Amino acid sequence: MGKLISLIVLVALGYTGVYFYYGHAVEQAIQQQLDNRGLSAVSVDNVEYGVLAPISNSANLTVSVTYRGAQAELDLTVEGHPVFSDEVSVQFDGLQALRLGIGLGM
Repeated sequence: MGKLISLIVLVALGYTGVYFYYGHAVEQAIQQQLDNRGLSAVSVDNVEYGVLAPISNSANLTVSVTYRGAQAELDLTVEGHPVFSDEVSVQFDGLQALRLGIGLGM
């Protein structure tokens, strides 16, 4: 019984590590795609994805990006696995929200 619990804890710790590293790898892939298109001033702030995203080859994401005073939340689809695959495709699905900041500069 103790070995089973140890195995479950070990698998849970491994999956947690893959889950968080997946977010980091996706963020880097999106930032690389933006840089390749000449949008290096756009920064990726946050990436949200489902619990099962790290174990599938296709995932729907919500990405928060910032450009100067504007913030946007984008729906993206990632085809391929950014951790275990060399071929990853990021596709734009839609815009969720757009927030513009107005500075008075006084």
